[in-house]
Amino acid sequence: MTKVFIITGDYSGDIHAGRVAEILKQKNPELEIEGIGGENLKNAGVKLFTNQSKMGAVGLTPKILIEHLTLGKRVVDYITKDYKPDVVLLIDYGAFNLSVSKFLKRAGIKTFYYIPPQVWASRKWRINTIKKNIDRVLCIFPFEVDMYKSYGIETHYCGHPLVKQLPEKANRDEFFEKHGLDKNKKLVSIFPGSREFELHHLMKTFIKAGHKLKEKYPDVQFCVSHAPNLSDKVYHKYLKNTDFKVIKGENQALLSVSDSLILASGTVALEAALYNVPMIIAYKGPWLFYFIYLLVRCINMVSLPNIILGKITVPELIQGKLTVKNIVDETEKNLYDTNIREERINDLKEVKSKLSDMYSAEEVANQIIENI
Repeated sequence: MTKVFIITGDYSGDIHAGRVAEILKQKNPELEIEGIGGENLKNAGVKLFTNQSKMGAVGLTPKILIEHLTLGKRVVDYITKDYKPDVVLLIDYGAFNLSVSKFLKRAGIKTFYYIPPQVWASRKWRINTIKKNIDRVLCIFPFEVDMYKSYGIETHYCGHPLVKQLPEKANRDEFFEKHGLDKNKKLVSIFPGSREFELHHLMKTFIKAGHKLKEKYPDVQFCVSHAPNLSDKVYHKYLKNTDFKVIKGENQALLSVSDSLILASGTVALEAALYNVPMIIAYKGPWLFYFIYLLVRCINMVSLPNIILGKITVPELIQGKLTVKNIVDETEKNLYDTNIREERINDLKEVKSKLSDMYSAEEVANQIIENI
């Protein structure tokens, strides 16, 4: 029997893995699939070696490191000595998956990597590990293909999963009515990140900027996106003296009905771009971490829309540039400067066309079936 093993490390990876597994099962019902994942992989009929919950921990504490090393040894032993799949599909989660890939290579197991580490953005030396241990890289950005091929790495462009998976824009009137928002006011939404340390470093500045904008423009209202993994108590600490609406579990709908966005950097910026909503990227952390980032980065842009377009169309307020004044100034442009707003929206419309219209999960499934 033909066998596949899939390794994911977080919730988004599990979503992508679940879609790939569903298509693999449709194309070959006899295919046996096991893996590390969550509910999406499980619901796709995949037998889980272990749940990915422990892999989602962030940090470099001895406990987290020991858990990752122990899990890595267990999964390598199982794959190489017991399960012996025809192919292993790694999805995102670079540090863990690249470590595992070394042992899979030694065991002679064919290994594909979907959503590979963004070596074009930082830590480019990791491409040498990919070259040594990965049989085929399944890219989600078109500009990755030439880079990997220049290193002699087998590469296939699958398209970005968000292009097909992103829901249609929400109905603005229905959304506003559901959440008690004023239909006659502009909506600025804040996405401060999904980790508590991000809220610690960002929220006070975001809230101050929001108050400044509300004082200056009575026709503006604010919403804050509540990451489901954080408690209500965490948000209340920052928002107790505001009238900002807090909306939980409706990220994409909130993005799609907003007039402008204040975002911590991440995939959410690409989602916003596909909805053609003007935004600013705002991020800061401890200065030591920032200086380390400067040492390992390969490009001078942080937001995916800018990287895809090859130019700054989304303002990036990083570290020292993250001030109340800068947030207010750039958000004003997004809302009230007709020429700038139109130019930024037109640029964002180009993002989707550059990503292509492929169904990414199906491309991945086809690559696996064609190579086993």
